[in-house]
Amino acid sequence: MRLAQGGDKKAFELLYREHEGRVYGVCLRIVSDTNRAEELTQDVFVRVWKTIASFRGESAFSSWLHRVAVNVVLVGLRTEKRYQTRVATVDDLEPFEQTDHSAPGEAIDLEAAISALPKQARAIFVLHDIEGYRHEEIAEQMGLAVGTTKAQLHRARKLLREALNR
Repeated sequence: MRLAQGGDKKAFELLYREHEGRVYGVCLRIVSDTNRAEELTQDVFVRVWKTIASFRGESAFSSWLHRVAVNVVLVGLRTEKRYQTRVATVDDLEPFEQTDHSAPGEAIDLEAAISALPKQARAIFVLHDIEGYRHEEIAEQMGLAVGTTKAQLHRARKLLREALNR
């Protein structure tokens, strides 16, 4: 880590190889799009390369990296939302897509159910219920009111329950 802070590219490459999978996993859970998650993962490591000198070691590097990853993804979501609003009228809260299961009682893929949630509800669900962020943190990062994050989390949980009961 210290070598990477000093500009050692090989040391940074080792950090990248060690943490890339976890960063990609966080990105994928939030955006639910493999191509976008790959792009965001690269964006995270570009940001880390530029700001690694600011890491003071007060927490584990993996914790700091995780926070950078979440911030990059949320900024990406805000930017995408602004772009969609300018380009076209897009309802970000599209209806939950229902899946057709061939046999009753067939196990549902929870990741697939989460990825089928509307974008904002999915991001809030992942950050709160999977990553452990508080509503206040999510609201601040996403530029929303705390009440909105609570309502979206409730909506996400309701949609997941409905998917699991099918």
